[in-house]
Amino acid sequence: MSNNNFDDIINRSLEIRKKYHELEVQHHNSEWTVEEDALAFLTDAGLVGRNIMSQQRWPKANSQSELEHKLGESIWRLIVLANRSDIDIKEAMDHFLSKTEKLIG
Repeated sequence: MSNNNFDDIINRSLEIRKKYHELEVQHHNSEWTVEEDALAFLTDAGLVGRNIMSQQRWPKANSQSELEHKLGESIWRLIVLANRSDIDIKEAMDHFLSKTEKLIG
């Protein structure tokens, strides 16, 4: 994936989050906190694990599409969490990859 594509994914992710904030205010009179976004990510991460089990061990209808959706949603949530925590997700990924590459040679 090129940097421009990742930039597009980040921008689209943040726009979607803005629209969810608008819905949260409309329905609950307040936006979700960063902590609520983090809890939603943890819930989705657990569902990724469950969907992997469904796909690999306990075949059920739609397990592939549910897994694909939750993987995408989890990445979206990480982009949002990074943004809300004043972390540049591209820099964080670059630092992680560089450090890990050095560690494992």
